[in-house]
Amino acid sequence: MSYHNPNTPPRKSATFDDYTLAEIRRAAATGIYDIRGAGTKRKVPHFDDLLFLGASISRYPLEGYREKCDTSVVLGTRFAKKPIHLKTPITIAGMSFGALSGNAKEALGRGATIAGTSTTTGDGGMTDEERGHSQTLVYQYLPSRYGMNPKDLRRADAIEVVVGQGAKPGGGGMLLGQKISDRVANMRNLPKGIDQRSACRHPDWTGPDDLEIKILELREITNWEKPIYIKVGGARPYYDTALAVKAGADVVVLDGMQGGTAATQDVFIENVGMPTLACIGPAVQALQDLGMHRKVQLVISGGIRSGADVAKALALGADAVAIGTAALVAIGDNDPKWEEEYQKLGTTAGAYDDWHEGKDPAGITTQDPELMKRLDPVLAGRRLANYLKVMTLEAQTIARACGHNRLHNLEPEDLVALTMEAAAMAQVPLAGTNWYPGKGGF
Repeated sequence: MSYHNPNTPPRKSATFDDYTLAEIRRAAATGIYDIRGAGTKRKVPHFDDLLFLGASISRYPLEGYREKCDTSVVLGTRFAKKPIHLKTPITIAGMSFGALSGNAKEALGRGATIAGTSTTTGDGGMTDEERGHSQTLVYQYLPSRYGMNPKDLRRADAIEVVVGQGAKPGGGGMLLGQKISDRVANMRNLPKGIDQRSACRHPDWTGPDDLEIKILELREITNWEKPIYIKVGGARPYYDTALAVKAGADVVVLDGMQGGTAATQDVFIENVGMPTLACIGPAVQALQDLGMHRKVQLVISGGIRSGADVAKALALGADAVAIGTAALVAIGDNDPKWEEEYQKLGTTAGAYDDWHEGKDPAGITTQDPELMKRLDPVLAGRRLANYLKVMTLEAQTIARACGHNRLHNLEPEDLVALTMEAAAMAQVPLAGTNWYPGKGGF
C-alpha cells in the first residue's frame, strides 16, 4: 500500500515536459511536423563558456587611447584577382530576398557599407536595391539556382557556393506560398503563391571532384576576379573543410547549429549539426594539416552576438565571422515596440520565429506591402552600422587587453574554458589548470 503526502507538490517529468507534451498533442491533432525559422533554442556549449586572459606582468597590455589595434581583413587571397578588403572581420550572412523584405535587404546593404564590410544575397537572386547599396556583395549560389545568371555572378564581388547551412546541414530551404509575391515569383521563376522547397544538394556535382570543376566554371565566368567561398554546415568540419580546400576554395564559411534559417523543420534545427564552438577547432586543424591556414580564409557563423564572440572566434583561428539573426535584431526584428501585435500572432517579441508565415509586424521577414512600409531602410541601415561598430570596438578592447595590436593576433593561448565540454571542444585549458580533456596529464 502506498501513501501520497497531500502536502507534496506534483512532480512533472523532465523528459516529458510541458513543451514536449504540447508538441505530441499538436502532432497527433494535425499529422504534420512543425516548421519554424531562427536557430536552435536548446542550450549548447558556446562562446560564453570561454574567458580571455588579460595581460598583466607576463604580457603587456596596449593603451586604447593611443595605440592602434588593426581590425582589417582580406578574404580571397588564394586565387582571386580581386580579393575582398574589409575594415572589420564581421560580415553579414546570406539571407534571401523572399525570406526577407526588399527594405530589409536594402537596410543590410546600407549598414554593411557604412561599416566597411560585406553583405550576402542568400537564396533567391540579387536585387538592384541590394547591389546598389552594398559596396561589397557576396552572391550565393545554392542548389535551387534561383535567380542565378552569369550577369549577376559578374556583378558580385565574391561568389559563395552553399553546400550546407548550420540550422539544417543536409536539408533544403523552404519558402511558403504566402511569401511568393509577384516579384519573388519572377526572380525565382516560380508560380505565385505556391510553396517552394529548395533541393538539399547541387544538381551540377556529386562530390569534391565535380565541385572542383564547378569552381573552375565560376572562375572562368568571372574572369578569375571573384573570390569563391564554399559554405558548409557544421557536421563534419574537418573533412568538409579539407575537401573544400582541395576543390579550390578561396574561403571556407563554416556555419554552426546556432545559425538561423528562414524556415525548416523544428526537429532539424534542434537535433542536426554541431555547436559552433565544436566546429572551429577541426576546421582550423584541417587548414593547418594542409598548410593552408590563413592562406584559405575561414569565416565562422552561427550564434555570433557580440565583440567578445568575434574575438573568441578569431582567437580560435577564424579569419572573420558572419552574423544573421543578430543583424536582423539590429535593424528591428523582434522589437518589443510591436509586442501587442506579436501577442495577436500567439507569440512574443523575444520568441517570434514564425518568419515563414510572412506576418512579421516589424516588416522584415515579410512580403506584405503594408508591413514592409514599417521598416525604414535608411534608419535601419544606420542601426546596423552602429551595432557593427560597437562589436568591432568590443573586439578591439579585448585584443588590446591581451596585448595585441591586431585582432588576428589573438590566439588560443589567450583563452581558458569554464566547463569541461567547452575545454574539450575549443581545446583550451580548463580555467585554473593547463589541461583540457584529451590532452593527458593535469
